[in-house]
Amino acid sequence: MAKRRAITPEDLLTLQYPGDPHVNPTDGRVCFSLRKLEAKNRMVGQLWVHDPASGQQGAWTHHEAGASQGRWSPDGAQLAFVAKRGDSPQIHLLPAGGGEARTLTQLPEGSPAWLKWSPDGKWILLSFRETPANRTQAAEKDRKDKGEATPPVIVTDPFWRMDGDGVFESGRFHLYLVDSATGEHRVLHDKAAWGGASADWLPDSSGVIVCHSRHEDPSFLPADDGFWRVSLKGKAKAIACPVPGSKGTPRVSPDGSRLAWIGCEKSEGWGVHNQRLWVMSLEGGEPGCLTAELDEDFGVMTLSDTNPGHVSDGGGSGFLAWSPDGSHLLAGMGKHGADQLVKIDADSGELTWLTEGAHSFAPSAMSADGQTVYGTWATALRPAELALFNLSKEKIEPITAYNEEWTAALKLAEPEEHWLKTPDGTQVHTWLMMPPSKRAKGEALPAVLEIHGGPHAQYGSAFFHEFQVLAAAGYAVVYSNPRGSKGYGEAHTAAIHHRWGDKDWQDIQTVLAWMKADPRLDSSRMGVMGGSYGGWMTNWVIGHTTEFKAAITDRCISNWLSAGATADFPLNARGYFGGPGYGPWEDNRELWEQSPISCFDKVETPTLIIHSEGDLRCPIEQSDQVFYALRSRGVECRYVRYPLSTSHGLSRNGPPDLRLHRLGEILAWWKEKLA
Repeated sequence: MAKRRAITPEDLLTLQYPGDPHVNPTDGRVCFSLRKLEAKNRMVGQLWVHDPASGQQGAWTHHEAGASQGRWSPDGAQLAFVAKRGDSPQIHLLPAGGGEARTLTQLPEGSPAWLKWSPDGKWILLSFRETPANRTQAAEKDRKDKGEATPPVIVTDPFWRMDGDGVFESGRFHLYLVDSATGEHRVLHDKAAWGGASADWLPDSSGVIVCHSRHEDPSFLPADDGFWRVSLKGKAKAIACPVPGSKGTPRVSPDGSRLAWIGCEKSEGWGVHNQRLWVMSLEGGEPGCLTAELDEDFGVMTLSDTNPGHVSDGGGSGFLAWSPDGSHLLAGMGKHGADQLVKIDADSGELTWLTEGAHSFAPSAMSADGQTVYGTWATALRPAELALFNLSKEKIEPITAYNEEWTAALKLAEPEEHWLKTPDGTQVHTWLMMPPSKRAKGEALPAVLEIHGGPHAQYGSAFFHEFQVLAAAGYAVVYSNPRGSKGYGEAHTAAIHHRWGDKDWQDIQTVLAWMKADPRLDSSRMGVMGGSYGGWMTNWVIGHTTEFKAAITDRCISNWLSAGATADFPLNARGYFGGPGYGPWEDNRELWEQSPISCFDKVETPTLIIHSEGDLRCPIEQSDQVFYALRSRGVECRYVRYPLSTSHGLSRNGPPDLRLHRLGEILAWWKEKLA
C-alpha cells in the first residue's frame, strides 16, 4: 500500500461530486448528477445511472455543457432532464432503454429552476423565468452590431437581484405546464409576488398545490405563505389555512386527502425558530403541527465546502415524502453537528430517528415502495458519496465510491469532539483537528479558530477541504457551534435574536479560553477567521480582544447601517434586529450596536480581508469599510477582491482557479503571521 501524503489545495481539483438522485419507479434504477472539473476551468455535471441489480453505473449524458435535474417519468420509460445545447436551456427526454435524447421544449431564453412529472405522465411542471427581451443574447448581439451601449437596469421592486442569481430586474419565476408528448408549454401560475413558488401534483393529475407568499409585496412584511389549488387550466383557488408564517416543501398525501409541509408559524427573524412539520386537510381548515411538542428543527444545514447539494422536486426547503400508505412521512433533520433521516407518524407525530452517528446523510429521493431513501452521505474524513438507507435493513449503504482512491491516498486529520461549558452553563459543541503529521513531543502548535456563517447553521460531521488543508499545513484547527447555531434546540438558536455579539461572543470566548489552556496549542500563535456571519464575528472578535495574533475576515458584514439597504434582500429591522423601524434610517441604535465597525477604534490585529465584487448577500462595500478603517488607524491589512463574476459562495462553488487562489492567500497569511 502506497504511503499516504498530506492533502493540498490542488486536491480540490480532483474531487468528484455525486448528488441529486432520483429513482425509477418501475425498475429501481437511480439517476444522479456527477460533477467534476473538466476543460477550461469549469465544473460540469453529467447524468449517470446506477443499476442496483447489477451494481453497474454509467454516464447517460456527455455534452460538454452538461446536464442536470434528471427525473424519471412515472412509467419509468423516459428520463427528463435540463441541458443547454443551444442558446437556452431546454427539457430533453431520454428513453430508459437507451438511445438518443430528443429536445422536448422550445422555451425562450431563460432560467429553469426545477421540474416535476405529473403522476399520469402527461405533463411536466416547470419553474421557469424568461429573460427580458432587452437582455437576451440576440439583443446583446444586435446592440454590438449597431455599436449601442448596454441598457440601464430599471428597478421598481426591492427584490431585483439575488446572490448567485445576479440581476433580474422585474423578472420572476412562474410555473409552466409542459406537454410531455409535444413540448408545448404555457404559464400555469404567475401569482407569486417574488416568483418563488413550491408545488406538488395532486395524485389524479388534475392540478397542483402551490405554495407562496400571500402578500402582493412581501419585501418589508413578516413571512406569511399560503396554499392554492391550481387546475390544469390555471384557475387558482386559495386553500383556507389560518396559520401564519413561512411554509415550503408542500407534499400531497397518496390518497389526495391531506397536505404536509415544513414551516414556522413565527414570522420574525430568518432562521431563528424551529422549522416544524405540519399537516392539514386539503379541503382546508385548522392545520395540525405534528412536531409542536418536539424541540427539533427541519431547517438545520451542516456546512461544508465539498457537498454538492440537491435540487428538490417542486422546490421548497428540503426532502419530505409520504409513505405509500400515508401512515408516516420521511424527512431529513440535523442535530448536534450531524444530518439524519427521520420518520414521523402522520397522525400522532411520533418521531423516530432512523439513522444515527457522526455523519451527514442528506436524503433527497425515495423508492416507489417507500422502503429505500437515497441521498448523499459524508463524514469528516470522507467526501460526499451517494448512499441509500433501507428501512428494513436499518443501515446506510454507500452506492458510489468516486472519491475512494482520492481519500485513500491522503493523510487526513481526524477531529476530536469536545463539549465546553460556558460561565452561564451553556454547552458549546467544539471540534479540534490536530495536524496528521508527526511532531516533536511537547511541541505547541499554532492554532486557527474557524467561525461558521449563517449564523443559523452548524459545523459538524461533513468533509471540509479547507480545514484539512490547514491541518496539513501544520495548524491546529478549531471549530464550534456557539449560540445562534442550529441543531441544539430553539433556545440555543434564538439566543442571539436581536443581539449579535452577546451570547455568541460569550461562547467564542469560552472556546478561546479552552484553546489557551490546551498545552498542545501555542497561545501566542493563534488566528481567527470566518466567512459571512463568520466574517462578522471575526470583525467583532478583533474589535473586542487582542488575543489573536492575526485574523482573516471573508465576505463579511461590518456595518448594518449600510448593509441593511444594500444587500440582495431588504433588511426588515423589526423582524430580526429589533427596533421599531423598517430600515437603518429610522432607528439605528440596535443596528449600530451590532455593527463591528463601531468598535474598530480598538482594533490592533493584522487582518487579511477577502471578498467578491459580485457578492450580493454581503456587499463588498462592507469590506471596503473594514479596509479603510484599518488603514486609517495604521493596522496592517491586505485586501483581496475577487471579480464581479464571483459571488458570496466563492469558497464553495466558485471557479476552481479562484478557489485555489483564495486558499493560497489564506495559507500565505497564516504562514507569515503565525510563524
